Amino acid sequence: MRPLRVAYFPDSFHEVNGVAHTSRNFAAYAQRHRLPFLCVRAGTRVSPVEQHGSLRTLELTRSAAAVNVEKDLAFDPLFWRHADAIEDELHRFKPDLLHMTGPSELGLFAAYFAWKLQIPLAASWHTNVHEYAAQRLVWLTKLMPEVWGRAAAQGVEGSSLEAMLRFYARAEVLFAPNLELCQMLAARTGRPCDRMQRGVDTTVFSPRSRGAGESAERTPILGYVGRLSVEKNVALLPRVEQALQAAGHRVRFLIVGHGAEEERLRRAMPTAEFAGVLRGADLARAYTRMDVFVFPSHTDTFGNVVLEALASGVPAVVTPHGGPRSIVREARGEDPGTGVIAAEEDFAGAIAGLLRDPVRLAGMREAAAAYAATCSWDAVFDEVCAAYSRLLERPGEPRPDLCRAGAGTDSRPG
Repeated sequence: MRPLRVAYFPDSFHEVNGVAHTSRNFAAYAQRHRLPFLCVRAGTRVSPVEQHGSLRTLELTRSAAAVNVEKDLAFDPLFWRHADAIEDELHRFKPDLLHMTGPSELGLFAAYFAWKLQIPLAASWHTNVHEYAAQRLVWLTKLMPEVWGRAAAQGVEGSSLEAMLRFYARAEVLFAPNLELCQMLAARTGRPCDRMQRGVDTTVFSPRSRGAGESAERTPILGYVGRLSVEKNVALLPRVEQALQAAGHRVRFLIVGHGAEEERLRRAMPTAEFAGVLRGADLARAYTRMDVFVFPSHTDTFGNVVLEALASGVPAVVTPHGGPRSIVREARGEDPGTGVIAAEEDFAGAIAGLLRDPVRLAGMREAAAAYAATCSWDAVFDEVCAAYSRLLERPGEPRPDLCRAGAGTDSRPG
């Protein structure tokens, strides 16, 4: 039995965000297991088509008309000029299934060609775009009377969500990183939804180097990794720092990432270390310098950086909203937990409690690393393949074993 042929259309691939991180790991999974995999993405490669084993890529450039939606993200209204190249590649690759990650130019192409070529479509929900839209308008709604501002924000969020749901309903199977989102998507679109969680590479992120040469008297380091933007709620970080200092706690912040809020944070946190964007071993070393990971976002659907922190032996403090709360396990009985789930106003108190109790903090470090060791990317994408299998199963025929059995056969375009 030949393995499934997947054409994958990610919103981003080279950038620094959760979609890109997941997409790179999906492509790596396909290579490891010799799954025929076509990745159609935006980029700058001079040679647009490349083949590495079973992995084939079609990388297409954005035009000068592309509009920036974040420092390293853009939307190109002229991307449709690539339609013929994409269709030619799809005819050459002959996919059994298309998979999109959101309503970008690539997602629009995936939905269009799934309809035109009559190929089943899968869609994964990675970003709460509707919540981001409302957050990005805070500067405007604050200028309105409170009642009007609240109504405007709710209207923007509600209409954005409805548009997203209509788009995702075009797919035959959906994926989301946490159970709450899956339940909402299934109820609102009428499509089946499976969890597509995130994994972590524990050969890169681990607590192995923690404590080497460190003084027990050093100032505790609180860490944040992620985009420095309003939807990440990074404005809470200086408030937490000020509250801890007012309570007599000496702490330093290590902030990794970039974004529109960086200059404002630098002014509000003059003693913080801003490391910029870090990757690989540099990022892993940054995590191991941290004592507590502080993640104030309400909008993240999962929180890759939270899982990376746990893998590095760093307990996390997160909000009760969004995906990170499904990663963090609070203390129960003899179980020290892997972090704390707290309301914004309780962040400083939660952090102070951890810093005052080094024995508890040490137990959380061990529990965090042990939990992350169970979160492999292979396990994540095995489940995705199982959902593909259910989608393509036909009555009276054996269910195809899509990603492992028979791997290595029929791996080249026809």
